[in-house]
Formats: sequence, structure tokens, C-alpha cells
Amino acid sequence: MSILQVNDLHVEFIVDKKKIRPLERVSLEMNSGEVLGMVGETGSGKSLTAHAIMGLTSLVGGEIGGSVIFEGEDLLVLSEKEMQSIRGSQIAFIPQNPMTSLDPVYRVGDQIVEGLCKQVKIGKRQAKQQVIDLMGKLRIPKAEQVFQQYPHQLSGGLKQRIVIAMGLCAHPKILIADEPTTALDVTVQAQIMLLFKEMTMARNIGLFLITHDLGVIAQVCDKVAVMYAGNMVEFGRIGEVFISPRHPYTKALLQCIPRIGMEKGSLAAISGNVPSVDTYPSGCRYHPRCGRADSLCKKTIPTLLKIEGDSRVACHHYLDN
Repeated sequence: MSILQVNDLHVEFIVDKKKIRPLERVSLEMNSGEVLGMVGETGSGKSLTAHAIMGLTSLVGGEIGGSVIFEGEDLLVLSEKEMQSIRGSQIAFIPQNPMTSLDPVYRVGDQIVEGLCKQVKIGKRQAKQQVIDLMGKLRIPKAEQVFQQYPHQLSGGLKQRIVIAMGLCAHPKILIADEPTTALDVTVQAQIMLLFKEMTMARNIGLFLITHDLGVIAQVCDKVAVMYAGNMVEFGRIGEVFISPRHPYTKALLQCIPRIGMEKGSLAAISGNVPSVDTYPSGCRYHPRCGRADSLCKKTIPTLLKIEGDSRVACHHYLDN
């Protein structure tokens, strides 16, 4: 049974008395113990999807529609007070930059303990021991010493591990990580990704990983959702999507991955840019950059079709791709 099921998720804002939808038509499922990756260029709606799932866009004037079923309950019908009891304790969030989650004037251990005590309602002494134990499991060397340090005393990799500890300390059932390795070097990125995978399996939680790196998706994910211009264009299991992509955008992204032995200048690139929300084209939003777009693509929005198993695709010509 799915721990998370998102159906036709969309977000609407009113700007200059006009309604705009920067996110629509997102449908996906995730089970416990699975890693779901979401990929797409900057501006594709990945972070907005995560914020909508957690009900955060409504706090800044956005109207969320569709449904977000978490353990059989639709989160979108809950009050803000009810959502506050879920955020952190059952669904935790890790932002792109660890420094945005760490207060520079407090020791890192105290910051984790504060969150744990708030979510689980235990004493500080017991919480401190649990935090030190968790830091050890996250391969933080000399955990007791690091517990007493301030954020500026830690490397980027250690800061990221601290933020992961903050997300995991209350034993959430879903962990949403928004490009958690962007600020790290390649070696540390690989270590953090392996750590995410191990913690997902060990704790049997669902990990929702947002990234722009298909290499990371291939390394740790079980399923992938491909986003473009606020739409989900393809969803499925890693093996199916990587071997037989059905959407032209997915295929184009895969062709942009560097490979060993490639000739100089042979790396593919997608022409053009992701349109901004106020310049979305009619019909399929990808058609201005798609080499096989026709009059149907330019006029008619493709339906997000469920084709087999969990797989979905939004393309008029997916059978020809």
C-alpha cells in the first residue's frame, strides 16, 4: 500500500487579479522503503511540488487542489494546526542549503535536541543521547564533540549530515530532500546519497528526493517523476524510464548525460529554456523545444495517461517515441 499518493495536484495564485497555475497535473505514488526522485530543469516545479505536498504554499496565498493522501488521509483537507502536527514528526523536510536550517548562534546538537523534544515530547537528557546515537549512525566522527560545535566550525558535508539528523530525529515516515547535495563536492555528494539510501532502507521510510542530476536519480532512486514547466510529463520505475523513455523531454534529458569515451563536442543539449509561468505556450508546454511537435501538440494539452503499472506519460505521440 502506498504511503503517499498524489492525485492531480495543482497550485494556483492570483497575480495582478489574474489566476496563474505554476503547478498542475502532478500524480504519483510512493511506498515505504522507496526512494522517489523528481527531476527537471530549474523552474520545472520540483520544489513547489514538495511545498504543496506539505501544505506550505497555502501559507503564502497559494490555493492547492487535487489530493495528497498520506496513510489514507488527505492532507489538503486538514487545518493548519493539524498540518503542524504532521510536519517534522511524520513528514520531514531537508532544504537545499543546510545553512538555511542552522542557527549560527546555537550549537548544532542543541538545535537537533530542540526539534526532537518538540516533536516527540521527551526530556533533554534522553533527547541528547538519542541525537548523539543518530549522529553516529550518520557517520559523523566524534559525535559528542560535534554536538557541542557551532555551524561555522563544520564542513559542508558535516552541516548536511546535521540537517539530515534534524530531519530524521523524530522518526518521520516520509523525508523530503530538496537538492540536498547541491553545495557539496562530488565525493561528499556520493557519500550523502549512499547515506540517504541506507537510512531509507534501514528505517523503512519513504524518501522524496528532488534533484536536477539524473546520475543521482539512477544511483539511489526506485521511481522517478520528470517535471517540465510546472507539469509532470513522465512517471515510472527507474528501469523503465531510463531504458525506454516515453516523453521527448525525458529522452532529451538522458541524452545530456556525459558518458565515458564521448568525443569532444558530442554532448547533446536541449535548445531554448523552460518558459516562465507568464509565458507558458498553448498546448503542450514542451512543444517549442520538441523536434517532433506538430499542430496537435501546439493546440491541445496532452493528458497525463496511466499506461501500465505505475507508469504515466503526458505526450500525444508517446507510442512513437
